[in-house]
Amino acid sequence: MLKEHQFKLNDVASKLANRKKYNLATLLPQYDTKNSFWKSPYLGVLKAKEEVGFYGVQTTTFQFDQFDVNSYVLRFKELMGSKPDGVVLAPIFKNETKTIVAELDANKIPYVFLNIDIEGYKNFSFIGQNSVKSGRLAAKLMDLCSKKGDEFLIIKLRKDINNYTALSDRIIGFTDYFEDEKVPAKVHGLTFNSLVDEQLISAELNRCFKMNPGISGVYMPSSQISALVDCFSSEKLKDLSVIGHDTTEGNLEALKSNKVSFLISQKSFDQGYDAIAVMSDYLLQNKEPQQKIYSPLEIITKENI
Repeated sequence: MLKEHQFKLNDVASKLANRKKYNLATLLPQYDTKNSFWKSPYLGVLKAKEEVGFYGVQTTTFQFDQFDVNSYVLRFKELMGSKPDGVVLAPIFKNETKTIVAELDANKIPYVFLNIDIEGYKNFSFIGQNSVKSGRLAAKLMDLCSKKGDEFLIIKLRKDINNYTALSDRIIGFTDYFEDEKVPAKVHGLTFNSLVDEQLISAELNRCFKMNPGISGVYMPSSQISALVDCFSSEKLKDLSVIGHDTTEGNLEALKSNKVSFLISQKSFDQGYDAIAVMSDYLLQNKEPQQKIYSPLEIITKENI
């Protein structure tokens, strides 16, 4: 990748800069204060954009609402209107991605999947976390924090979870761990449309805990664990192991204040940076990357922040 090559201003670089200009487009989810995960890979994209621009690669980002399928499709149409030479996309919606990549394939436009890995397509690389192993790691941590016969609760924020590959794969990894390791554990599930109505969520959680007093751990396979723990009573939190994903500012604060036990990080800034570097290397030098470039699974605790 470009950062590994350590390209410098020299005759070779000058020749590269004078060659054909390339249009690299990215299709990424929007972020805000309540859903801030995608800020990190976006900043990685911006950093790489500065570096590859000298070599004739212009990067344009198209952002969509990660909770709105129509937004995903419409922004892709705008992206195609920019006539890209290569595309980096986060394939949030599995079903709609079929149509998107079919158009990329038909136009012979190379593309990289960022953060979310979907099998069966012609993307020449995937850059991100192994979501199944990430879920297994969460289960292993939960197992280490519990005693035999404990029960666990998975909190989902999307109704059609099967259309969101990264989340569904984490859940598969989490539940498969207990079966594969022959750990006697019962796993419950709760699904919410959003975390806006804290009173409603608190009531549902209390009902669930009352009906299932053996629950000792809560797992959330997305990046919004900090918003969830605000719905727990402080007394209940003392009895729970709570595990979530990603080092957003809110999640780190929840970790520092002992509301969350562990976070599983994936170096999302590097994912954004590396995706631009990989695609630029391909456009400039026809260098094909590894098929899968996995981010490390890092266990973050209060002590090692």
